[in-house]
Amino acid sequence: MLRLPEGRPGTRRTVKTSPATSPPSGSPASLRKTLTTPLLYFFILGDVLGAGVYVLVGQVAAESGGAVWVPLLVAMCLSLLTAASYAELVTKYPRAGGASHYATLAYGPFLGFLAGFCMLAAGVVSVAALARGFGGDYLTEFVTLPVALVTIVFLILLALLNARGIRESTRANVIATVIEVGGLLLVAGLGIWVVLRGDGDLGQLTELGTSREAPVAAVLSGAVLAYYSFVGFETSVNVAEETREPRRSYPRALFGALLTAGAVYALVGAAASASVPTQKLTESSGPLLEVVRAAGGVPTELFSAVALVAVANGALLTGIMSSRLAYGMARDGLLPRFLTRVLPGRRTPWAAIAATTALSLLLALTGDVSTLASTLVLLLLVVFFLVNTSLLVLRRDTTPGPHFRAPTAVPVLGALSCVLLATQIEHDVWLRGLVVLAVGGGLGAVAAVRSRRGHDHA
Repeated sequence: MLRLPEGRPGTRRTVKTSPATSPPSGSPASLRKTLTTPLLYFFILGDVLGAGVYVLVGQVAAESGGAVWVPLLVAMCLSLLTAASYAELVTKYPRAGGASHYATLAYGPFLGFLAGFCMLAAGVVSVAALARGFGGDYLTEFVTLPVALVTIVFLILLALLNARGIRESTRANVIATVIEVGGLLLVAGLGIWVVLRGDGDLGQLTELGTSREAPVAAVLSGAVLAYYSFVGFETSVNVAEETREPRRSYPRALFGALLTAGAVYALVGAAASASVPTQKLTESSGPLLEVVRAAGGVPTELFSAVALVAVANGALLTGIMSSRLAYGMARDGLLPRFLTRVLPGRRTPWAAIAATTALSLLLALTGDVSTLASTLVLLLLVVFFLVNTSLLVLRRDTTPGPHFRAPTAVPVLGALSCVLLATQIEHDVWLRGLVVLAVGGGLGAVAAVRSRRGHDHA
């Protein structure tokens, strides 16, 4: 069982945490603690329940067969392994920077920079893709506008909400998350209605395997795709510093959100499988919309509106993550110091917000994000592997006060799960991912040299 014990003594060194006082002169300003457990729960849930699930069910069905709920639950279990490692590290080192900070503590500035770079690249590309998607087919259900114009306005409004304050952003996320969950529960209810009136097929709920793969291999292939629908929980690491009592709040919010998302996904997957023929699901780019059409009585425009909210909410939360990650990396000396600047009154990292938004806007306007979007899962698996192994290294450290602690087998299994999933990723995606990793490695080497010179001069 996972537990919250007192901090255990280490064998090598002790990591001291700074008291909650004003930062000394010349130090980067600290961020305001405004997040409560419920707000953090909705933050994580809103990020996990992203736009991907609206198109993912059909792809999972194509890989695993009609029993979509099985690979969804397998993916949830795999994500919980890495989530447990995050929970221990966050409650032990509650500050912005996340995976980059943990890898720096465990391995030094090179891998610390690489972890942060992978997260930052994934976040920036994700926001760009979501911004581009917001101006696409879902919006044309209501109005037709130039995609470039929609993208520019969308990202500017997103940045302004982010800069206004994390409390306002996360409160907006609560509303958006309720809408997202409501839309998914609507799909589940409509699927049940289709079955009850005799138009469904419960036999599809047990169909595992395809013409190409046996059941076990099919479930694993489906779980790789389904795993993408659970990523997003790692972004919450970067707001730990803005959370009240993170040692108590973070594990509750994290595991609660992942279990909630898993239950909703399994219910939606089962409803889609039972109410729509598997072949129709696999051929549709909007598989959940097929459930709405099969049930009847609900306007397709309504579901398009829910999808737009999901896209906007995912972009907002990923934008928050990217800016806080850039802020944390800059504070660790891995990015330019300029990115640590915050607004005097609201204490939000305006420089990091501006920089990450500008990069997302550039990618979105060029439209060359599709070739990078497919590398997101690979980049995150690299990050997750570093996080799980960093936890094992940092077990030697102690911190004052209690913190969450996972059994040693959990980070070991988490690291192995990352390797297993990475072996299922296609060859061409690996080639694109290696290019991104090579860029990050080069920049990381520069950061490591600068850090070493800084220590030599100290």
